[in-house]
Amino acid sequence: MTVTTTASAQDLGLKAPTDARSIAIVGGDIHTISSGTIEKGVVHMQGGIIKDVFTPSEWDFYKATIKTNWGQWEIVNAEGKHVYPGLIGAWSQMGLTEFQAIDQSNDTNETGWATPETIAATAVNPDSTLIPVTRSNGVLLSATYPSGGTISGRASVIRMDGWTMPELAIETRWGRSVGLVVNWPNVRPVRAWWMRDNEEEQKKRIEETLRKIGTFFDQAAAYARAVEADPTTPKDLRFEAMRPIFPEAAKALGVEAMPVLVSAGEVDQITHAVNFFAERGVRVVLVGGRDAPLCADLIKRANVSVIVLGTFSVPRRDDSAYDEAYTLPARLADAGIEFAIASGDDTAHERNLPYNAAMAACFGLDQDVALRSITLAPAKILGLDATYGSIEKGKSATLIVADGPILEITSSVTAAFIDGRRIDLSNKQTVLAEKYRERYRQMKRADENSNAKGTNTPARKP
Repeated sequence: MTVTTTASAQDLGLKAPTDARSIAIVGGDIHTISSGTIEKGVVHMQGGIIKDVFTPSEWDFYKATIKTNWGQWEIVNAEGKHVYPGLIGAWSQMGLTEFQAIDQSNDTNETGWATPETIAATAVNPDSTLIPVTRSNGVLLSATYPSGGTISGRASVIRMDGWTMPELAIETRWGRSVGLVVNWPNVRPVRAWWMRDNEEEQKKRIEETLRKIGTFFDQAAAYARAVEADPTTPKDLRFEAMRPIFPEAAKALGVEAMPVLVSAGEVDQITHAVNFFAERGVRVVLVGGRDAPLCADLIKRANVSVIVLGTFSVPRRDDSAYDEAYTLPARLADAGIEFAIASGDDTAHERNLPYNAAMAACFGLDQDVALRSITLAPAKILGLDATYGSIEKGKSATLIVADGPILEITSSVTAAFIDGRRIDLSNKQTVLAEKYRERYRQMKRADENSNAKGTNTPARKP
């Protein structure tokens, strides 16, 4: 993959420097996600880590008993505000695409139907203008994925600030990867006016595709066993990249098994994909999962999680309920299925992530669960929950301060920290807004000056 984003789409802002000082966010309602809300609490951060979380009385005691140079602290006044862990976009192409209508600014695909060796992070553009726009609404981490072919490569999670790709990419137990991306094919013939192939031809193509996938994964499993038995086995870059998905090979590597992120929405796709990987002992995360509630027993039995691709969509079928997409998270929660909510939208609209969770909350999902679905739930599904996703002692100081509930569209993020670094919330959109506000300020001053001189000459109108 090569970065091809055009120069006209470069973020010209400065990246946040490291800060060794102690920082205290004081007086806000701390939404820890993992252990409830602390009203008028305090978060103490230092060295990029949350050192402690205090209730008001605990903070008073701390100030009275701890000897420190308070002049070296940064105190962030959050009275009347809300503090949340940084939101996590569970499925996007942040940094890989800029203008979707311009091919030269998109770097999401590799050539070939199976490219598991591809790592999305290697193609991320740190200066994408979409990154500061997105983080200004609280989305501080984003899982970005390759999308070409059937086995597209490996998804990565990036911080939404950094000078270079290595500074953005989050290292996990699997390097810069969080899962192998697989686009599961349709397994039922399509009956539609636009389909030119008859059902028999479609069935043959489906069987051939599934056989090809099965052969590829079986070869990868055989390679993993061969390497375990003989470390001098010649390296195959494609199969080497797949070793961590197999439990025995992962154990030999000293890591937990890496999940396969399977894009599947129809009940036939889901059933086939889950059974396919269950037979091979491979952990699955469904991406999409529109029909997941229809096969909930299978999904729970196989310990499968779901990444919901947004709630702002229309029903898939003519006989579906109008609120099918709105209620999907609530139906997954009722079925006891672990899930996260992604925006499911174009990369430029990733900033709308919290409103997808808000829509789910309006249609039956508990509000605390809705908050979890864009913070701790995606962190857990992607293997990052030891460090991100909640406000807890010892975790990364990646959090936001908002002037209202983050699920409300009228709320604004007033401060953000990524690994303890205070992030500049300005972006291309805020600069443009200020630019055109200045035009009207100038027009107003011209009117005032004209009236003061008694000329009654109207200023230039927009």
